[in-house]
Amino acid sequence: MGNVYPRNFSHIGISVPDLEKAVEFYSQVLGWYVIMKPTEVIEDDSAIGQMCTDVFGANWEKFRIAHLSTGDRIGVELFEFKNQQNPDDNFEYWKTGVFHFCVQDPHLEELAERIVAAGGKKRMAEPRYYYPGEKPYRMIYMEDPFGNILEIYSHSYELIYSEGAY
Repeated sequence: MGNVYPRNFSHIGISVPDLEKAVEFYSQVLGWYVIMKPTEVIEDDSAIGQMCTDVFGANWEKFRIAHLSTGDRIGVELFEFKNQQNPDDNFEYWKTGVFHFCVQDPHLEELAERIVAAGGKKRMAEPRYYYPGEKPYRMIYMEDPFGNILEIYSHSYELIYSEGAY
């Protein structure tokens, strides 16, 4: 069966309705590096075209993509698909799949305000403390300007959950 060990997280793909605005938001607000500017990928016989057909099936026609990287070298692929749908409420947490991603910033409140100023919104009125009165570990759920759910932690995942958290 092979060795079981913790694999590194490589990247995440996020669908957005406006690729240029998303690249601007994620690079200017979250500070992520743009490592490949917006590019169009078309359905053809190229290696990338064939890879995409394997994933999306036939007749996907085209999409646009940009590649970014977080401060800890996690890749972020931003996709703008031809028939992009933007639900009024993109928070269907009860459905199978990824319903949020989380970033870490010790200045959580400042980042939350930057996200709101850039067109995002808070899903919680205020940050919540995991250990009120004991430790400064806190979190808040947000939305980017495109309806994708993101959470902000003030401290590392390991620190927060090593104490049990709840």
